[in-house]
Amino acid sequence: MAGGNAIRGTRVGAGPIGESERGESAPRRRVSYWCANGHEVRPSFAVDADEPEFWDCPRCGCPAGRDEEQPPAPPRNEPYKTHLAYVKERRSDSDGKAILDEALKRLRERRGE
Repeated sequence: MAGGNAIRGTRVGAGPIGESERGESAPRRRVSYWCANGHEVRPSFAVDADEPEFWDCPRCGCPAGRDEEQPPAPPRNEPYKTHLAYVKERRSDSDGKAILDEALKRLRERRGE
């Protein structure tokens, strides 16, 4: 005896669906982009669409350009900086010492020293 499922063996999206049900697809063209690592990416665009100047390479994530001989340079990765490194960029050692002395003075006054 069957399990009572009338649509057994099918799934959403299954079945013959073609141009007659979806409509005609727009005419397409493929455009080549190259990244600094030599990977070629060929996304497709509608014939009447403007293609972008750059495209992200799906293999390495670098930007890819239309010129195979002169691909765009990979982005420069900045090393991770701590909060203290950013503070030291803005303040000199003498500024830091003055701020610390002022904070310690206020703390000692609050404690009654």
